[in-house]
Amino acid sequence: MAISPAAEQGPDTLTVSAAASLTEAFTDMESRFEAENPGIDVKMNFAGSGNLRMQIEGGAPIDVFASADQNHMDILSGEELIENSSRKDFAQNSLVLIVPATSTLNITGLEDLTAPEVDKISIGNPDTAPVGKYAHFALTEAGLWNQLENRTILAEDVKQVLVYVERGEVDAGFVYMTDAKTAEPGTIKIIASVPVSTPVSYPIAVVSSSEHKEEAQEFLDFVAGEEGQEILEEYGFTPESE
Repeated sequence: MAISPAAEQGPDTLTVSAAASLTEAFTDMESRFEAENPGIDVKMNFAGSGNLRMQIEGGAPIDVFASADQNHMDILSGEELIENSSRKDFAQNSLVLIVPATSTLNITGLEDLTAPEVDKISIGNPDTAPVGKYAHFALTEAGLWNQLENRTILAEDVKQVLVYVERGEVDAGFVYMTDAKTAEPGTIKIIASVPVSTPVSYPIAVVSSSEHKEEAQEFLDFVAGEEGQEILEEYGFTPESE
């Protein structure tokens, strides 16, 4: 019996580039979406939002982009590299200050980071990791950045900040609440919620160069739909509508 070309090709591969902080939630979504859409094979690509943006600018074959801030999506929009009609805000997060569980330093808030015994503070690279940009803004608004800049250890993304704190390689770090919840049990302590003037809002969009725009839109609809939103809430995200 002759095999149809479609059968020979197998499922369409949909490449989704998503902010590192979405790793657990989107990995869960991947399996559930594929179960409901057997003709689509989702390939996840997680990294700092800025690095993902630069991959898209470089022509990488990416179908969907989910960013941890509006800035990187705005840049792609200005370059006409995303389908603006597909763009949608789908979740919010919050920034927290964490320390190793074994810390003996008396860190109870941002001001305590200026103590002389606090040597290393990890933040994401503000140029490529939105979590670092939010932390930089928060420390600047608190009037502390100039005192702390020389103590900062830049990380590629929020997951690397978390690892530094889990291992006790730094005295404190700034991560999203959702990432703090994924820490190895007994490795970190959440010290404080950090106020930010700009909401930690996540947009998602179809990439203009995608050859699978219909399938990409289906994935967006899943993320923004009831099931996707329930998954995000399970991992500590706040629905954008709230």
